Amino acid sequence: MAMLGKRRPPRTANERVRRERGSATRRDDATADGLSIERLAHDGRGVARDPHGKTVFVDQALPGERVRVAVHRQRKRFDEAHVVERLATSPERATPPCAYYGRCGGCDLQHLDLEAQREHKRRTLDELFTRQGLALPEIEVLAGEGLAYRRRARLGVKCDAEGTPHLGFRARGSEHLIDIDSCVVLEPVLSRLIAPLRACLVQLEAPRRVGHIELIATAEGACVVVRQLREVPGDEARWRRFAAEHDVTLAWRVGRETPTLRWLHAPRGEALHVTLALDDTTLSLGCVPGDFLQINADVNARLVRTALAWLAPRGEERVLDLFAGVGNFTLALAPRVASITGIEGSPVMVERLADNARRAGLHQVGAQQADLATQVPDVAAVDWVIMDPPRGGAEALCRALADSPVTTLLYVSCDPAALARDAARLVQGGYRIQRAALADMFPHTAHLESMLLLTRDTPRGRSTSVEREDHGQGP
Repeated sequence: MAMLGKRRPPRTANERVRRERGSATRRDDATADGLSIERLAHDGRGVARDPHGKTVFVDQALPGERVRVAVHRQRKRFDEAHVVERLATSPERATPPCAYYGRCGGCDLQHLDLEAQREHKRRTLDELFTRQGLALPEIEVLAGEGLAYRRRARLGVKCDAEGTPHLGFRARGSEHLIDIDSCVVLEPVLSRLIAPLRACLVQLEAPRRVGHIELIATAEGACVVVRQLREVPGDEARWRRFAAEHDVTLAWRVGRETPTLRWLHAPRGEALHVTLALDDTTLSLGCVPGDFLQINADVNARLVRTALAWLAPRGEERVLDLFAGVGNFTLALAPRVASITGIEGSPVMVERLADNARRAGLHQVGAQQADLATQVPDVAAVDWVIMDPPRGGAEALCRALADSPVTTLLYVSCDPAALARDAARLVQGGYRIQRAALADMFPHTAHLESMLLLTRDTPRGRSTSVEREDHGQGP
């Protein structure tokens, strides 16, 4: 009762660590033989059962291994644990290529062989569809290199009590920042900038005014975007010198509530470009920091090339590309179909999509703005629909498409659970899953991208039944 009405003093970092890890319940005294890892959960953790039958999720443990563990979080239906001692090792265990692995939260599967990672993701995709009562055809795996693949990353910046700035990625499930000097999954042109960026932060007048730093690899080289919470003129000059010294494009995103982008060392025309390599040509897509870009340029190109092969356009199709971004699928399909319209929620990205089409001489491309979370486009005169929605999927759109005349649908997803849910709705509406692919956009993580081709034999001219009162009038 002595503390009643008083603010409890904050826990120190050591107290938090003891609470989360040091005071963990030891499970190795429950069974001298340890726990047997039966399988991997979808998020990549090992799954075991304790002597009482309770499920235990074990960090960085692999199927076939026996481990003694310490439980760092107890829940009603399961526990979460980490390995204290490994008694038997899986043949699929790999030596992590990163010196920061286990502390940095950027990767979570570097301890698993790369091919085994992809097999795990393939099983995850298949299991999620099975739960929806759906059977997938053979899943194609679209994969590239396991390292040096990432062309965009956001590094956290934080100053300690002494004012020393730290630069890196967050520890898993924590606000604690792990200082790094390089990153094996970043494209080398970006990884080489990390140590010089830290040196620049140390020299700033007000490093606490920097929220984070974004790195983007483009056709022009490296772009650095500094999230500047408040203007500091002396630091602006320091960042200009950094950009000139390291020959990088550099922008400030200035302000707290409504930040504005200001180029301190601008690219030609104040626009960035990324390339998309197809079988017969290479497209150049203009973009600016903040636009959506697939993280992995190589696997993205494989994804688009696979989509073109699956669809096999004959030149007469009318296509709608939903969540079109700056034209990743729109521009690739445009020369091969009669017409294609890209719809995107961001007005500035719609402008860039239209500009990219003009620069490529693709006059059959339309670009429209619509909030696809609340608006359902009119698909009465459309043969094919392509969509690449955000993580939550496109449930309302799929309800509308299930009762539409569209015969062919290409669905690209960054969340396999949302894709399985939406696919079930489409199958109920008469679609059949013809092709399925897993795109390993993020090697060494449990994240996976996937793509489905769905078709049906619905005759054209059937009237659509879209709940306009719920979703609004489409474009």
